[in-house]
Amino acid sequence: MKTRVEIDPLGEKAIPETAYYGIQTLRATENFPVSGIKAPRVFIEAYVMVKKAAALANAEVGWLDQKIANAIIQACDEVLAGRFLDQFVVDVFQAGAGTSFNMNVNEVVANRALEILGKAKGDYKTISPNDHVNMAQSTNDTFPTAMHIAVLMALQPLLKELDKLAEAFEKLAEKHRNTVKSGRTHLQDAVPLTIGQEFGAYASAIRNACVQLKERQKNLYALALGGTAAGTGANTHPRYKQLAIEALRKMTGFPLKPAGNPFEALQSCRPMQTVSSALKELALELIRIANDLRLLASGPTTGLAEIELPPVQPGSSIMPGKVNPVMAECLNMVVFQVVGNDLTVSLAVQAGQLDLNVMTPVIMYNMLFSIQILTNYLPVFRRKCVEGITVNEKRCAEFLEKNPSLATFLSPYIGYLEAAKIAKQALEEGRSVKEIALEKGLLKPEELEKIFNPKRLINEER
Repeated sequence: MKTRVEIDPLGEKAIPETAYYGIQTLRATENFPVSGIKAPRVFIEAYVMVKKAAALANAEVGWLDQKIANAIIQACDEVLAGRFLDQFVVDVFQAGAGTSFNMNVNEVVANRALEILGKAKGDYKTISPNDHVNMAQSTNDTFPTAMHIAVLMALQPLLKELDKLAEAFEKLAEKHRNTVKSGRTHLQDAVPLTIGQEFGAYASAIRNACVQLKERQKNLYALALGGTAAGTGANTHPRYKQLAIEALRKMTGFPLKPAGNPFEALQSCRPMQTVSSALKELALELIRIANDLRLLASGPTTGLAEIELPPVQPGSSIMPGKVNPVMAECLNMVVFQVVGNDLTVSLAVQAGQLDLNVMTPVIMYNMLFSIQILTNYLPVFRRKCVEGITVNEKRCAEFLEKNPSLATFLSPYIGYLEAAKIAKQALEEGRSVKEIALEKGLLKPEELEKIFNPKRLINEER
């Protein structure tokens, strides 16, 4: 294999001639062979946008030669178009603050820019990863900036999918708005509601979680860029910060702005935690909904069986004909992972010390992983599970007929204690509350018909 020799402050190393990364990236691959997981594409793109914005700003203030700036900008555009993605080889578990990944980006952009100018890779006297591509920057302000942008970009498809998932439940709610069934509280029979109301509540929970995500993503609009190493903006032109962030605003379409306090922006990762927490809150709702669907579909002969989930694969290697709620089970596992990722983010967020939180790489990875698995799976769950749910109206009616909690509606007429006796007798004898009340002659038949009118049971007719 042909190689080239590169030098850094620790010495020299042979780099594969075809590689666009350089010596500092190679050291990182040797130092951190941890997971084999590389940075997500959306983060690579966000980081390269930061490099492009910096080159534009530094050229405009006259600090960066325009010819060099143009080569850097072209190299960035090529990466954004999907080239050289295999050159970003640093493990997501790496040096604190993400210095290794920042240098990976700097080296790839610098070496491609050198090629554009007809120079050899590694000719860092012409274009330096540090002096030119990283001009007016530090890992400490560029990594959190790219992290904010990457999460914002990744969130948008998820927000759209959450809207579609809520809509799917809303359609079920409308379709079954008149299907009265037994309610259940404490997993015991309770007063009736409609299965449409249950589905409508799921839709509402998803929409409310989505609202929280949309609101909290605004915390990511404020960027650390321009603070450089400690927040002071060392080695930057007075106009650099505004120009670079304005360029990022145009590239991304988000209303990005400089952080109000650049020192806080380096010390605190609270904005990321607010979004991670919103993802966890969404996950908790999805866990609950998935478990409800599994309970409602339990059976088919010994469970609730009020709904049927679409069969998508055989459920057992030993029991012929068995079909399991696998789509809901998979959703559970996905969102359990999201909850776990949030714990990792929380531990990393509180681990900031003095003037910098160096745990940003693990925050970035876990946040983007959570968003990715939700975005990947929720459309499948919607199509293969929610949209195909059918309701067993006969089963719902049978449960409702025998529900002893219907005695609740007799209380205003005969009192709580007498109604409780009827509920107990109905349960013991396997008969309906209405039948026993009629038998005892406590109310006239027409009164009982009115009391047990399905619309009245769900409080739609008073």
